Amino acid sequence: MDWPDAQQGVYAISVAAELCGLHPQTLRVYEREGLVDPDRTAGGTRLYSGNDVQRLREIAALTDAGINVAGVKRILELQEEIRRLKAQVESLGSTAG
Repeated sequence: MDWPDAQQGVYAISVAAELCGLHPQTLRVYEREGLVDPDRTAGGTRLYSGNDVQRLREIAALTDAGINVAGVKRILELQEEIRRLKAQVESLGSTAG
């Protein structure tokens, strides 16, 4: 899904939870576990971005497949490492040519 500004927090926790099909308390747990890091207003209200919502959907799909939170965390770390390595390979390929 394309978001107008995918990195800016705009969705309150109730809206983000509905967009992901999760309970707001589940989003709080995922934040405590370090799986998602929403923006905060000056008053402390969580604001989720389009990227956060997409990540929460990925987390939900993994947990629906039976993977626990620790497993989800590791999978997300490995996916990020793969993205980083692919970017590095592409960078090396463009300088070698």
